[in-house]
Order: sequence, then structure tokens, then C-alpha cells
Amino acid sequence: MNNPKQFVVIGGGITGLSATYYLQKEIAEKQLPYKVKLVEASSRLGGKIRTLQRDGFTIEQGADSMLIRKNPAMKLVNELGLEDQIVRNATGKSYILKGNKFHRMPQDTFMGIPKSARSVLSSTLISPKGKMRALADLWKGKRKDETDESLAAFFRRRFGNELLHNQIETLLSGIHSGNIEEMSLKASYPQFLQLEKEYGSLIKGLKQTIPQAKQETTKEPAPGAFFSFQNGLGTIVDRLRETIGEENITLETAVDHIEKKEHGYHLLLSDGGVYRADAVIMATPHFTVPKMFSQYDIFKPFLDVPATSTANIVLAFDKVKIKKDIDGTGFLVGKNSNYHITACTWTHKKWPLTTPDGKVLLRCYVGRPGEEAIVEESDDALTNLVLKDLHKAMKLKGNPMFSVVTRWRNGRPQYTVGHLERLAEIRKQAATQIPGVFLTGCSYDGQGIPDCIEQGERTAQEALHFVLR
Repeated sequence: MNNPKQFVVIGGGITGLSATYYLQKEIAEKQLPYKVKLVEASSRLGGKIRTLQRDGFTIEQGADSMLIRKNPAMKLVNELGLEDQIVRNATGKSYILKGNKFHRMPQDTFMGIPKSARSVLSSTLISPKGKMRALADLWKGKRKDETDESLAAFFRRRFGNELLHNQIETLLSGIHSGNIEEMSLKASYPQFLQLEKEYGSLIKGLKQTIPQAKQETTKEPAPGAFFSFQNGLGTIVDRLRETIGEENITLETAVDHIEKKEHGYHLLLSDGGVYRADAVIMATPHFTVPKMFSQYDIFKPFLDVPATSTANIVLAFDKVKIKKDIDGTGFLVGKNSNYHITACTWTHKKWPLTTPDGKVLLRCYVGRPGEEAIVEESDDALTNLVLKDLHKAMKLKGNPMFSVVTRWRNGRPQYTVGHLERLAEIRKQAATQIPGVFLTGCSYDGQGIPDCIEQGERTAQEALHFVLR
């Protein structure tokens, strides 16, 4: 009797969990005698989703939410029966800290990019000369050359240096922990290139394609664009683990090497075991792949792909310790500043259910490209650095009730210029030399949680199609 077909998913982050879930779902619906095994090197599932419950606080040590408008996330939530646990973020003002002054993020923007001339003119972050240069986007037209370029080159061409550095760069660098002088436009934000092509102006394009925020037209607060769960984002990880089944998950076991056999693959494990697989889904960071396929040169270019390191420091306070409260949900810090932190979220305002009454929960971030050594400072040193910055910015009184430091070493892969072309070539070679091996996850086709969920589902379908063909 032939052995049943077996799939192995390597990596237990949200992409690997989603791929495993959707594989199992398709196999069950088609009533196929196939098996799926998920292998994770660490002692926990979830990857960058990591929720801690402490002293009545819900603390997100990694990602804190998902975009509600991205369908793959909501589809999975509904399938898992979690829709009744959804909470949406509270909306409020956000700021950019420039020098020692808070500047309100101009209204009518999308990721710091203006959607109207009024937004440009109202900004306190750029000079009158900078505003005139930024408004040139309205008549500048589009670039005829469609080769990839950096985000910085693209936005500099559209809006000039002031709006780029004082507003757009602060947001995009904060979101991606990346250097926008090197980040690929086509890989990171192809929609902006499309808007330029279609409208000849980002301002015009964004105004046409992104609705005006509700709070600008009515007195009612707009619903938050992000969602989590009543007990934190880890809820979706727990439900996926339960649905997949403990018997199909192997933790604390790395895949050391993958050998191609006449029929499928043998995976040599760190505990001395061997798994057989007819198809392998690689949902691990890009820099781990070359070691597992050390006999091939296909994946060696991944060793040159940068990944930045960051840390977040969560601090809990009694509310009376905040001497200078600020009306808003958080702030970003400009690149050329004398602050160590890059951003601070007032979690108790953005996600009120995370924090007991009378308490305050702040989440701060450190680590910029080229300034990542700070991540290796001790917990006490990082906490003190952050407190020093917060004392300057918010006039805190005294010390926190507690702090939680979380490091994400090489946690943010960078899509540098030419990323899509390099990735396509690697995948083309892999399909020829090691068919049945699939690359998926935040190193490749999108880093947001909904993007990773979508990749997991798509890759599951590709792997199943490969085995069924």
C-alpha cells in the first residue's frame, strides 16, 4: 500500500499557520488521504504575533492589529468563528515629534501622503517653500520609465525633499523599520505607481480612490480601520492551533537540511528525526532557507537581503504619573532627532480594553536601519533610555509599575529595489531544480498579517495542485 501524500509546512508564524489550516481544509473538502505536518523551531507559534496577559493588562509584544479592509484576514476570522470577539481601535489624533514639539499629523492624508492641497497647506512640518514644491505633484505628470525605483526617489520626485523627510519618511520608515532610500516602490507600494500612471498625480489619485474620513464630514467619531480581539491578537493563533490539532504540530524542532529524493523530499530534523514530504512550504525568514538547501546555489542571494532589528518597550503606569497628557493615540519621531525612540503608542487610548481603569499603557519602539546596536542593550538600559525620552516629551512623574522589553532581531525583511525581479528568478530556478518547494511569508510578498494570511492560503492551493497534478 502506498504511503499517503504528505505536506510539511516549515515555520509556525501566521503564514505557516494559515497555509496549514487551508491545506487541511482543502484536503478534508476533497476527502483526500493526505497529511499535513507543521514544524516550528521555537517553543511557540505565532511568529510576530505575541500576546502577554499581565496584571490585568493585555500586552502586544509584536503586531497589535490587522487592517479591517483587507479581506483575507476577515475571511479567516469568520471561518474560525472569532467575529464575535473583534474589537476595533479607537481613533484619535496622531503626532510627529520634531525637535521637542508635537506636530499634529495633517488631516486628509494617507500614510503621510496628502490627499488634497488643503492638507499640504495646513501642515506645520514644512515651510512655505516646501509646500509649493509639494503641490507641484498636481501638475508634474508621470515618469515614462517604468523600472523599479526607491520609495524615496519616487516621493522626492512627486513632492520634494521637505514633505518626504518631515512627513512621509517618518511614517513609512516607522511602519517598515526600513531605509526608504533603498526600499522598492514596486514591491512595497505598487498602488502608488498605479495612481501616478492613472491620474498623473498622487494627490488627485488618492482623493479619487480613498474616501474622505467620516470625522471630517460629521461630528461622529470614525470607526477604527484596524481590529484585534478582546483578549489580544494571540486569539487567532490559539484558535488556529486548536483547529490544526496538536498532533499535527511539532515545536522546538528545527529543519537542519532538506534532501531531494526520487519521490519528494526528506527533511532532517534537529532532534535526529526525518520527515518525508511530497511538497514543502517554506514559511520561514529568507535568511534561513540557504542553510536548509545548502547543496543548491539557488537561494544564496537571500544571504544579501537585509533585515532590520527592532525592540519594543511596553511600560505600565498609574494614570496620576502622567503630568502632561496628550489628546491622541500616539506619535512618531522624525529621523533627525535627539530621541532614541522612533515611535510611541498610547495603547490605553488606542485599545482601551487592554488597560485597567486608572492605568496607562505605553508602547515605545527603538531601532533604525544603521542604528540597530541599541537593540542589544540590556532590558534595564533600554527601559531607562525610553523613560528619559518620555520624560522629555510627556513630563512623566516617577517610574512605571513594570516594563516589558521584546527584541525582534532581523525581524523586518527589506524589499530593496529590484526585489520582485530577483524573487521571480529564484522561484523560477527553484521550480526547475526542486519542484514542490514553495516560498511564502513576509520575506517575499507582503509583511502585513492579512498579506501573510493571503500568502498562506495561496501557497496551500499551489502545493495541493502540485501534488494532485
